[in-house]
Amino acid sequence: MALFGNAHTVNPAKAQQDYARLLGHGEQVHAAFLLIRDTILFTDRRLILIDKQGITGKKVEYHSVPYRSITHFSVETAGHFDLDAELKIWLSGTHEPIEKTFTKGVDIYEVQAILTQFVAG
Repeated sequence: MALFGNAHTVNPAKAQQDYARLLGHGEQVHAAFLLIRDTILFTDRRLILIDKQGITGKKVEYHSVPYRSITHFSVETAGHFDLDAELKIWLSGTHEPIEKTFTKGVDIYEVQAILTQFVAG
């Protein structure tokens, strides 16, 4: 499904198992999304952005973003002609946001609700 551009949710328990090496002791994955080749994990401590690079995707960059460093975020819903939804996250000390695109397989309102839970909490 990911090869055709459809983003989708990932079972948090499976993400917990697949990315156990990235997690701190006792850290729990609450939600996970696969976006074509990239993955976003919402844990109880931070946001983890997993960016597969290159043709083979063997080179991977991991971004660990503590929720307290998120100053604000926005979502742009999909329209009639533009089927993709976008999430933008601004971090303290940066001018440009982190941008992630979600295709129709993910409810952007669910992503916003999860992010709100952790950023405002």
